[in-house]
Amino acid sequence: MIIVCPACGAKNRVPEDKLTAQPSCGQCHQNLVPLAPIELNEQNFSHFVSNSDLPILIDLWAEWCGPCKMMAPHFAEVAKNNPHVIFAKIDTEANPRLSSAFSIRSIPTLVLMNKTTEIARISGALRSSQLQEWLDQQVQAS
Repeated sequence: MIIVCPACGAKNRVPEDKLTAQPSCGQCHQNLVPLAPIELNEQNFSHFVSNSDLPILIDLWAEWCGPCKMMAPHFAEVAKNNPHVIFAKIDTEANPRLSSAFSIRSIPTLVLMNKTTEIARISGALRSSQLQEWLDQQVQAS
């Protein structure tokens, strides 16, 4: 499977059974599947999403949003336990074109994607257990 390096953007081929072994980028040697959310923006979004074979769970948020700030540690915690999903964050204020492309009406909004296809979406703050349960349901259904 192909995984795009969140640090340098290089495409890396990784056997699926090696995902839990924290594979590193062949170019910059950074972790390919960080167990923490990565930042996506208008510059790197298209390349990252269209070239990664892993599902990507995106948290669309804003700095001024209280529920977004409350959910952030829960999102980061669930990211630690899911090496088969890439967790990403998009600041809707800093990236208005992405916010518009996703037709964001409320935040936080979570969007699960497989390449450029949206698989599922949920709005509102979730605790770790709720987020993990929702993610498990969506990944099993796809």
